[in-house]
This record gives sequence, C-alpha cells and structure tokens, in this order.
Amino acid sequence: MTSDNPFNNSFSGSQFEDKKNEDKIPLSVFKDDLRSDNPSSIYCQKSIEETLADFNTDREKGLNSQQDILYRRSIHGLNELESEDEETLFMKFISTFYGDPMIMLLIGSAGISFFMGNIDDAVSITAAIIIVVTVGFIQEYRSEKSLEALNKLVPAEAHLTRNGITETVLASTLVPGDLIHFAVGDRIPADIRLVESVHLTVDESNLTGETKPVKKLTERIESNGDQIPINDRYSIAFMGTLVRDGRGSGIVIATGHKTAFGSVFAMMSSIEKPKTPLQNAMDKLGKELSIFSFVVIGLIGLIGVIQGRSMLDMFQISVSLAVAAIPEGLPIIVAVTLALGVFRMASQRAIVKRLPSVETLGSVNVICSDKTGTLTQNHMTVTKVWTVDMGRSHKDVEQKHSYNSSAAFTSSNEQIQKDIKALFETASLCNNSKYSVEKEKYLGNPTDIALIECLSFFGLNDIRNTRERIHELPFSSTRKFMSVVTHFGDKAKAETFVKGAVEKIIERSNMYINKEGEIKPLNDEIKKLISIMADDLASDGLRVLAFAKSSKSYSDDPVNLTFCGLTGMNDPPRPNVASSISRLTRGGVRVIMITGDSEATAVNIARKIGMPINDSTKCVLTGDKIDSISPEALAEAIQNISVFARTTPEHKVAIVKALQSRGDIVAMTGDGVNDAPALKLADIGIAMGQNGTDVAKEAADMVLTDDDFSTILHAIREGKGIFYNIQNFLTFQLSTSVAALSLIALCTLLNLPNPLNAMQILWINILMDGPPAQSLGVEPVSEEVMNQPPRSRSDKILTLKVIRRVLQSAFIVIVGTMFVYRREMGDSITARDTTMTFTCFVFFDMFSALSCRHQLKSVFELGLKNTMFNYAVGGSILGQMCAIYVPFFQAIFQTEALSLGDLLYLVGLTSTVWIFDEVRKYFLRKNKKSIFYSSYMDSV
Repeated sequence: MTSDNPFNNSFSGSQFEDKKNEDKIPLSVFKDDLRSDNPSSIYCQKSIEETLADFNTDREKGLNSQQDILYRRSIHGLNELESEDEETLFMKFISTFYGDPMIMLLIGSAGISFFMGNIDDAVSITAAIIIVVTVGFIQEYRSEKSLEALNKLVPAEAHLTRNGITETVLASTLVPGDLIHFAVGDRIPADIRLVESVHLTVDESNLTGETKPVKKLTERIESNGDQIPINDRYSIAFMGTLVRDGRGSGIVIATGHKTAFGSVFAMMSSIEKPKTPLQNAMDKLGKELSIFSFVVIGLIGLIGVIQGRSMLDMFQISVSLAVAAIPEGLPIIVAVTLALGVFRMASQRAIVKRLPSVETLGSVNVICSDKTGTLTQNHMTVTKVWTVDMGRSHKDVEQKHSYNSSAAFTSSNEQIQKDIKALFETASLCNNSKYSVEKEKYLGNPTDIALIECLSFFGLNDIRNTRERIHELPFSSTRKFMSVVTHFGDKAKAETFVKGAVEKIIERSNMYINKEGEIKPLNDEIKKLISIMADDLASDGLRVLAFAKSSKSYSDDPVNLTFCGLTGMNDPPRPNVASSISRLTRGGVRVIMITGDSEATAVNIARKIGMPINDSTKCVLTGDKIDSISPEALAEAIQNISVFARTTPEHKVAIVKALQSRGDIVAMTGDGVNDAPALKLADIGIAMGQNGTDVAKEAADMVLTDDDFSTILHAIREGKGIFYNIQNFLTFQLSTSVAALSLIALCTLLNLPNPLNAMQILWINILMDGPPAQSLGVEPVSEEVMNQPPRSRSDKILTLKVIRRVLQSAFIVIVGTMFVYRREMGDSITARDTTMTFTCFVFFDMFSALSCRHQLKSVFELGLKNTMFNYAVGGSILGQMCAIYVPFFQAIFQTEALSLGDLLYLVGLTSTVWIFDEVRKYFLRKNKKSIFYSSYMDSV
C-alpha cells in the first residue's frame, strides 16, 4: 500500500539514512504544520487500519520488537520538549553589559572617573550600571521560564501496551507506533490517532483556547482536500490535553517537537522579545548624550589649548565636565519610576512582570484580544427561552451575577407557564453538572451548568435529587442528543427526558405542551415555526438546544416525544467591555478580536461590544484566508480588519508580525498554551490570571488577576502617564545638568574662578539625581492622558518640546546664577560669594522641579497631591539650610550663614524659572483652547 505519511511502512535498516535525513527537518518548517503536513493533520483523515499499517503496529498488542523501538527512538529522539540553548547563566549575565549604548557610555564614564581620581563618581556610576543590568537580566531569565512551564504539561507517565503487555512507563520513552491507553484525569502523553473511544471527551483549552470539552471519535474525517482546523480533528488526541470524561486508546503518531505542542514550543524558542519603545528611546538618548559629551570634550579642550593652558589640565577639566553632563542616575530613576508604576497597577489588578512594559502600555495602538474569557465572561448563560405558545416572539432571560437570588420572573405572584416549567424540569433532569462545596460552584459541561443556574430565574429548583436515574443515553456528535430515564415515586412509572439539536428533537416529537400544560398535536406548520425560531436565535450568535419529554421509557431511540421548547445561550460580553473599547478608540487605540470561534459567533459578539463591523466581508478574516495570502498582503489587508475567526497559534503570530511590520505597537491577550507564542512576540503580552495557563502567564509581560478587558484601560492610562512623568524628570535632570556644565564651562572660558567647589557640585548632583527627580516620576496620572494619541515606535524621548523646556530652564538658571556670582564677587572669592552662588543654584533647582511637575498644567491646578514631591523638595531645602547654617556642614561645604534678607532675595530671583514656565503653560493652554474651539465651530 502506498502511503503519503512521514513514516515508512517498514522501518528496515536499508532505509535508515533516508529516514534519518527526513527527520532532520529544521523546527522552523513545523511552525505551520498544524494546518498542513503535521502528522495529526494527515492521520485524522486516515482510517485506523491505514494508521496501523503505516506504523507497522498491532491494534491489540502494540509494537513487539525491542530493536525496532530503539531504532525509532534513535530517529525521533525522546518524547520531550527541550530547549537547545546551552548558554550558562553567567554568560547570559555578562552579555547584558554590552549592546546598550547608555550602559556602554556609563561604563566609559566610570572608567575615566576612576582614572582621574574621582572615586565618588566612579562608585556611583558603577552602582547604577550594576543595578540596571541586574534588573534586566532577571527579567530576561524570568521570560525563559515560559518554556519550562510548557514542558510541565507533558505528563511524566503513560499507560503503554507493547508486545501484548500493558504497564506504566515514562512518557519520554514513547515512540511513534506505540499503543497507549488513558482515562478520566489523564493527560495525553503524545499526539495520538484514536483506535478506541468510549464516551471520550478531552479538554483542549490549553491548546486551542476553547473551553468546551471536545467529543472524540475514532472515525476518519472527510476533508474533500480542504485543510482541517486543529479543533476539528476529532480522531486525534493531542499531547498535554486533559481527559475530562470516558476513556480511550490510540496509536502514537508524533512525539516531542513533532507534536502540536512541539510546534508551539518551537515558536516560543525562536521568538525574541522585541525591545520596548522606552528601551529604544533610551538607546537613542545614550547615543545623543555620547555625541554631546565628545563635542564638549573637543570644544573645551580646543579653546583651552588656544588660550595657552596646559593640555593635561584641559584634558582633566574637559573629561570632568563631560562626565558631569551624563545623568548617571537616569537609569536608576527610570527603574524606580517604572517599579512604582508596577505597584500602582497591581492595585488595579494588573500584575506587570517586566518593568519596561509599564511604559510600553502607553505606546500601544493596537490590542489583539482573545474573545473567550477576556471580552466575554467565559461562562455560558441562558439568555432566551421559547415555547410554541409564544409564537414569533421569545422571552429574554436577564440573569444577574448571583444565580441564587430570588426569581425576577415570578414577581407580582405571576405563575410560571406550564410549558416553561416542563422545559426546565427536562433541562434539570437531563443534566450531569455537579455542585462543588469546596469551590462553591457547579462543575461540568458549560451548557449543563448554564441550564442549572438559570432555574432560579424562574423560581425553580434542581429536582434531580427527587428522581432516580435508571438509564442514560450519552450525547454524541453523531447522535446529537442525550436522554435520561427516571423513576418518580412509584417505580413502575418511568419517564424519558431528552435534550439536543433542534432537528433531532423535532423528528422524534409528535406532540407539544402548551402554556396551560395541555398536550397538543405537533403538525408540520408548528414544526416549521420551531425551525424558524431556532434559526432566529442562532442568528443572534446563540447556541440553541431543544427539549422534549415522554411518559414512556426508552433505552436507545426515544420517539413519540412531547416537545417542550428551546433555549438560547451564549458567553455574554463583560459588563464594561463596550465602554472600555469606546474609550480606547477615542484615544487612538484600535481593538481587534482574535478567536477560534466561527465567523458568525465572532461577528455577533463584536457588534455587541461596539466594535466597528459595518461590512463583515471587509472587516472579518478567517484563518483559511490568512493561509492563502502572503505576509505582505496580510499587513496591507489588516488595516480594515476588526475580527479574525477560526484562528490557530500560527495565525496569531502572523497577525502580530503583520501589525508590527506596519510600525504598530501591539498588545496581545490570551490564556491558553496556543496563545503563548503570540504573547511572547507582541510588544505587550497580557495573560489571564484566573483562567490562564502557566505557560501563557510565563510568556506574558502582564497578568490580569480579574481576567477583565477593562483592566487594560487602566493599565494603558498608567503607561501613558509614566512616559510623561519620565519626560518631566528628564527635563528637570537635563536642565540642571546643562546649567551646571555651562556654568563651570563659562567660568573656565572667561578665566573666572570656579563658582562652586567639589563638595558643592557633589551636593547639586545628589539633588539632581535624588529624591526631587524621583518624586517627579510618581506624579498622579490625570484622565486627560487617554485623549493623547499613542506614541510611535520611532518617537524619541527627547522631543523638540522637551529640548525647548530644557534650554529655557537652563538659560534662566545660568543667567540668574552668573548674575549672583558676578554681583557678589569682588577682588577675591569669599565663602559668602560661593555660598550665595551655591544656594542660588540649589533654589533654582527646586523651582525648576516645581515647574517640571506637568507639561501643561499650572502648579495651582495640580495642588499638593504628590506627597512624595512635597517631602523631597522640603527635605532638600532643609538639607541646604543645614549646609549653610550648621557648623559641621559649613566646614564640609565651605559655606557661611546667610541673612534672612539674602534668602528672600534668592527666593525672589530663583522663582523666575517657575514664573516663566507658568507663563509658557498659560499661553499654551490658551492656544490649545482656541484651536479646539475653532475645530469645534468648523465641525458645527
């Protein structure tokens, strides 16, 4: 028999070389094979006999040759998922020191400072380097744990039959062709073609993302040449998935990296986390500061040589000034600001794992969201009920979150209709969900749970404990209904209750029950009405079930049933999702839904939550269409797409890549193993904390503890606010740094004595890099930031507006300080002269910090909400008072006491930097309002 499978019909030694070469295909090839040439895609379409023949194995005894087993293992390897990265932790730590321009610049600065004898500067810069690099290394190390979490889903043991002997063995020893067995609670140890299935259902949510357990069959799947989606391969059980019900046996068709999980693992291993916009901006800033430093060294050195000064002296001065120009505390303050943002976001139920990701949230302009559990509540709910007497209308079921509340429908002593009561009595008895006292909720099939939880809405109770079940005909995908036979009181009397697909229930019914409880004939006209109403409910994206009963007992094929009615149920959207999407859209953030559901269901949910779906032919793209177009075409088409349906893990990765190729900054939400590669690739991976798998959580940058999409809105607002805070303290730091550098350089060029001594410069550096700067990073985030558009990936952190603010503040500080210096100095420099100049510069620093709290708002509008800023500035002023009034510190800083008049004079002078900035903000706000008014009038 000729076969197109990837395994030979005979594993003879003469074919060893060809087989060995065939199995050395790079893992990259298997990234797309969940849809095409993956073993599961091939063998779901083959019969059991063809599969047994391909693997040369026996349906009852399994493999029988030890030599054959060893040969197969030598080709396919162990059934494990292992990374090929052999780099040691030490080498990974060392590698983080190079490649970052800011870190390299700081290393060079520390070395020069040490060589020049500036030990204090060298130590502080080195400490900053070690802190930042260590934090980065820890984050990188944690991100690799996602692969380990994925490996945990591979079971340690398997129930194996070889040569007719069944025993429990290590799952890693399995080879293609092995016969294995599994039952409720077992994890599937490899990809398996089923040869036996007894009421077998498997939870594939960690692979496909869909929460409903999949009914497994042994029959081959007819495809007509079309590709079969992974969640439609009913004859395959996938590695790592969990058996929920029944039992089964099967032939191993793929192990290790050749499995569906192996494809996910390969993608995880090959994906490198992209740098965040903040990291890119800091890289650019490091390069710009490097250029600035070298220009300063060259310019000052050249002028000094022209003046006839010693080249050694000029070299020392130039290097000292260049090192002083580098804000070595900047990386630490960025880390502190991000860390404080992490704490604030944790209180909003968003746990951030990578510090740079906090700010990246403010740059996100596209959110790719999983549907189930993120946009929806991940809880099937009955929303509509229909019986024959309702005619062309149906009854809405507006359930509350608490299903044990009093019945809303039976208020005002209204009696429940007999047909609705019969419907839900059938739903209660034809139900296998169970209440867990430990977890305080029902467990089981989501559909069964939804029916039980709906009883209280109609004032009904679960009556299963009042009946004795004597027979059950389980639901199957071929039968499309289930039935139970129960006794009530007199055991001679038995009743049959049935639920299932509408068409199956109609063809078995010949009567129906009306609202008075009377049994009426079910004619063709009423059957047509039932079908019309079922289609109407389905068009709303609901899952429709029909219910019927009989006073007789049936064991196999219930007939002559009495039709009770229909229910429509869905996974409803979360309450605040629609408003959150509206807010995000107004702020320039686009939301895209990605789901494995059908196109109709996805579009229905999308419209309910307010996503723009004007024309489903243009706004919706399915997985099979993604397969048929090139990445370039996908990147072009994605501009108009709001919903992706019937997607696989590879599709999600392709979507993220297409968006990133356009320059978009992408956030991706998910909860299953199938989402992990896309979570890792995205600029921000967001996992669900309640229903998410460990693999998804480890691969993500952020975890939502409440699984609520609305939490992302708060996180984005925090991220945007953090970026503006970073710009604010960067403005403060650079303006102070430029002022100090220019002041010393100016005095050097003019042959004036140095206005500040070494200890005073050190104290200014402490203020510049210390608490006041850090307090600017925790300025409360205002709501208005959500109206600002997301930043581009290529935007600089030092924008033209920031540079103008820096130069404005630095100019005022330089002019004011030089004025005081020249005014105080006489024939010689005294302690009073340097004290006045020193205090003047420090006071300028404090007023500059005050003006840097916000780019546009006045200090009077901001108030005193930033407690940390109040304490930081107050502490700095107190420290300055100690420096000029406490004798011990006077000796250290070479200062002397100033009069109250001197202090008032300095306060009045130095406040000019704040006054000028307030005037600038006033005119900006006024201009902004006039522009807004003009655009508003134009629109009117």
